[in-house]
Amino acid sequence: MTAVQEMAPAVGIAEACRSLYVPRGSFYRKQQGSNWKALIPKERPRPARALSDGERAQVLRVLHAPEFVDQSPAAIYAQLLDEDKQYLCSIRTMYRILEAAQEVRERRHQRRHPKVAVPRLVAHAPNQVWTWDITLLRGPEKWMFYYLYVILDLFSRYVVGWMAAEHQNGELAKRLIAETCRKEDIIPDQLKVHSDRGSPMKAKPLVALYAELGLTGSYSRPRVSNDNPFSEATFKTFKYRADYPGQFGSLWDVVSHFRPTMHWYNHEHRHSGLGYLTPAMVHHGRVSELLDSRRVVLAAAHAQHPDRFVNKAPEPLAPPREVWINRPTGQEIETEQLKGVFIQ
Repeated sequence: MTAVQEMAPAVGIAEACRSLYVPRGSFYRKQQGSNWKALIPKERPRPARALSDGERAQVLRVLHAPEFVDQSPAAIYAQLLDEDKQYLCSIRTMYRILEAAQEVRERRHQRRHPKVAVPRLVAHAPNQVWTWDITLLRGPEKWMFYYLYVILDLFSRYVVGWMAAEHQNGELAKRLIAETCRKEDIIPDQLKVHSDRGSPMKAKPLVALYAELGLTGSYSRPRVSNDNPFSEATFKTFKYRADYPGQFGSLWDVVSHFRPTMHWYNHEHRHSGLGYLTPAMVHHGRVSELLDSRRVVLAAAHAQHPDRFVNKAPEPLAPPREVWINRPTGQEIETEQLKGVFIQ
């Protein structure tokens, strides 16, 4: 509270409370001190022009009349003026009287969407978190598509498994994930698998596989487009290459195109999010070796022309030590810790 008082003249009370996570109401109550009577809400005096209790009851009886029971207050207001030559009150007052009687609500049956927790995933090494998704590829005819399944390691961006198919369903996804786990030597309770909420991702065969292999499933929130950003960005990289055909004549054409594309992405593509290392370099643990090699080259360049590096000696770009999906901000961490949520 003392810090808010000191900051308030410079930045204002609202900004000071926001930056120090102090509720403004608490600050104002602290300022009032022992004057507890000031905190008791005072009853609002009834305006002289307000309807009396009898008049309000009369308005409610008119609104409940058989000829008006299925009409809106606006229609009732107009009909009373035209046919009965009567003015009871304004349309807004009719709504207030109905609301006081708890007779104003949404008449249509609407679906209530439950709140879904924000998925928060972090990887500090390869094969801790995988993200996977399915993208559509245009076929030879209108409304004909092929489907590309891609499993991506979150930490290294390495494509650990992929498959092309004519359909998308849970059985195909189960086969791909099971084979990829076997290839990567995944042990129980090692891996979290993140995806959106498509029908193949939530299919019973895949959920059963997660339980069998000791995998932890994670899903994007409904109607949120950016909860699986790494898979979406990878699909954009594939489809924005100069050799992407845009349309495929057969499933074999899909396989023939993406087999060299996957090799290029894993072993040749210099990823900007990895300090311009390839995903294979990060996935197979060559980061330290390659960064040391880059330091030697940059140190030689600095020794030869130190005047060209004005601020400091050059350092090679390094991949991040941890990779997040929906990294929480400082305020979100404080809020979730207050709720008893542990964020790692």
